[in-house]
Amino acid sequence: MTCELCEAVLFTRQYSNDDLCWVADCESCDVPMVVWREHGTEPPEATLAHMLAMLTDAAHQRFVAGERWFIDRKMRQIPDHFHAHARHDRW
Repeated sequence: MTCELCEAVLFTRQYSNDDLCWVADCESCDVPMVVWREHGTEPPEATLAHMLAMLTDAAHQRFVAGERWFIDRKMRQIPDHFHAHARHDRW
């Protein structure tokens, strides 16, 4: 069984990419999404903080200044691989 987040085939705008995670626009939602490079659901605290900071940076690039947004950590379509989205507050 393969995991599309592990494969990391990025077709959308990419914001950042390092040894712990990558951040790009989600193919389904078209909003910034951070993905842990390891397959699992519970990254260590320091890794989680790093990933959420990277996602926050991407959200600041994507959304217009003053627009309200939030981090959504609910893993709906791929529940066994940690990822989170930056969503506009009207989502």
